[in-house]
Order: sequence, then C-alpha cells, then structure tokens
Amino acid sequence: MSRIFFVCALIWVLAGAVLAQDFNALARVLPEQSRITDGKGAGVTLELGLSQGVPYRVFTLRDPYRMVIDFQEVDWSGLDRDKLLQTRRISGVQFGAYVPGWSRMVLDLGAPLAVDTAAMRVDPDSGAAVLTLNLKGTDFDSFAASAGAPRNPGWDLPAPAVMPPVVPRDGERPLRVMLDPGHGGIDPGAESGGVNEKTLMLTFARELREHLLRAGGYEVVMTRVDDHFVSLERRISLAHRASADVFVSLHADALSEGQAHGATVYFLSDEASDVASQKLAERHDRSDLIAGIDLSGSDDQIADVLLDMARQETQPRSEALAHALAHGMGQQGGPMNRRPIRSASFSVLKAADIPSVLVEIGFLSSPRDLKNLVNPEWRIGMAQGIHQGLEAWRQQDLIRRGLIGQ
Repeated sequence: MSRIFFVCALIWVLAGAVLAQDFNALARVLPEQSRITDGKGAGVTLELGLSQGVPYRVFTLRDPYRMVIDFQEVDWSGLDRDKLLQTRRISGVQFGAYVPGWSRMVLDLGAPLAVDTAAMRVDPDSGAAVLTLNLKGTDFDSFAASAGAPRNPGWDLPAPAVMPPVVPRDGERPLRVMLDPGHGGIDPGAESGGVNEKTLMLTFARELREHLLRAGGYEVVMTRVDDHFVSLERRISLAHRASADVFVSLHADALSEGQAHGATVYFLSDEASDVASQKLAERHDRSDLIAGIDLSGSDDQIADVLLDMARQETQPRSEALAHALAHGMGQQGGPMNRRPIRSASFSVLKAADIPSVLVEIGFLSSPRDLKNLVNPEWRIGMAQGIHQGLEAWRQQDLIRRGLIGQ
C-alpha cells in the first residue's frame, strides 16, 4: 500500500465510520489509556485513548527518522511524556498543537519502523476512542522510499502572495515591529519549575505589544498569537508578508554552557561568538525537527549566495539594533549577561532585508532569572527597555541611512 493512499485512507475511512459523532467539542487525550510499549519482535505498539474519535493521518520522515501522527484537534492536558513512553525503541516523543485546528505527535525512531496495522476503535455508546498503531521494523531503503510529508500548502507556509512595494521608512511613518514569541504548540522550548518557554514568551510578547502600541509610533504584528507551532521558515515569511521594519525574536532558554544568566541579544553571523552561542543556535534550529517538519530538499546554494549579498547592508543595521536593545534593557536594570551582545547562525534571523535580532530576556536555567521572568512587574521593565532601544535605534538608523543616501 503506498504512503499517499495510506494517509488519505486513514482520514476518510475514519470520517465515514464516525460521521454521527459530535466533533464540535475538542477531543481530549485519556492519559490512563495511553502508552507506547514494546510490540511483537522488534516492533512498537502505540495506544492513544481519546474522549472521541477524530480524523488522523500518519507519515514518516528521515534525517533523522521520525514518525508523525496528525489529529483534528486534540487537547493533550494531563498526558505525561515519561509515563507515556514505556519502550527504549522510541528515543523521544513530542505532542501538542500544530497549526490551528490540528494537533501533532512526533515519535523519534531509534531505527527505521513502518506501520504494520492502524485502527481507531470508537465506542458506539460513549463515543470514546482508542487509536492503536502497530509498528514493525523495516530496512533503510524501504523507509527512505516511503518517507516524506504529504504536500498541503495550507498546513504550514503561507500561500505565495504579491508583496506590496516597500515604502521607504521616514520619521513620520510608524515603525512596524514583528514580535516573534519563540517555540509554541508541539515545541514547548525550555522548561523549569513548571514554567515553559513557549507560554512565557507569548505572555511577554503580548505585554510588549501593548506597551509599544500605547507609546505610539509603532505598528506591531506577531508570528503567533496563541499556542500553535510556527516553523522557522514561516516566521521569516510572515515578517516579509507584514513588510516588517524590524524582527525581534523573544526567548528564555535553558543552557548549561557558559554564563547562562542575564539578558542577551543576538544578531546573525556565520560563526558563533562563543561556544555557548553556538549550542544555543543548534538548540533553536532543532525546533523544526522536533515538530516533524520535512526539511528534505530545503538547501539552495545559489539562493544562499544571493541572500548573503543582500545581507551585507542589513547586517550592520541588525548589529546596531542588538546594541540599542541591550543598552535599553540595561538602563532598566536588566540584569544583563556579562557579555550582552553575541552572535550566532540562528535560522530565524536570516531574513535578508529585515534587521533581525534574537533576545534572550533571561534563562530558565538560572534561579535568579526564573524568579524575574515570572514577575509581571519585572517584565514591564524589560518591555520599557526594549521600547527605549527601538526608539534609539530608529533615530540612529534614520541618520545613518540619510548619510548613505548622500
């Protein structure tokens, strides 16, 4: 059975079988009926209890080996990753919201596995359901031949659109800021003491947006406004669609290497300024892998060369933005990292024509930072600092671009 037929059959057979069910209520995972265990031979069995039947699809990805199960939306509350995963044949599992209306589970496969049988049993009286997947070992060539995400442009990247001409920015036009709350949905980011990065950064982005709008002179758009996953590529695409003047990605990571405490601002460079920055960039760029994005065929050397040329003008503007934001946050008391300006090859900063920075407003791995991050009053101070930095950068950038024009 081909992969494409298998994917489509799962959705439509299930939809017909449970047509009478009420899909208006969100399906909930039933943790006590959910487990991933050893199956027959070298296989694996996944059982997922649900409060009601929902359409789903299954596909595999390689480099690294992953199996992805998508659901028409599911509430994952109460499901514990450690209790769910009861086999060493699966090296990791992630689950959460993906795009609006859909949820996703991603299994990290220790070796190539294929679906042997799949079934969703729906209780005719209660409507509760159990999805059972039996996975069996397969060879590398067979896995590679069938791997790949179903092609559906509506699932991730926004549809191509005719972009309006960029209006040269002057002192009168509001500065259009794209705020990018890190992680989201299936990708929680760093976690510590019951706090996760995706929720904290969405909260801070909303607070910062409100502050900038109240100050006046700003238009603010966000890469996500709720708990859904947004790929790195889409974050950049959304900034272009919004004709953003600046792009500010917001994070609060956890990192053991180096001095992982205090606010830090990163701008793009091919080589990291230090080992800690390199490790951090690697962690951030794993977000798409965690969420089951198909990255095959994404390299384009010719396009990369052209983009690098375009970045020659944007790069010093990004670096100046990083310095201005770090100074503004420092003026509000920080605390700042002892090296508050750093650089690394973050994929989310690779917009060729938009000055872009990544702000770690603190680290969840630092007890001091964690205490600050969950304090609304401290976050207001950081929002004020970022506002001051944007104001200073805006004036400096107008002067600089005016001199270049002469």
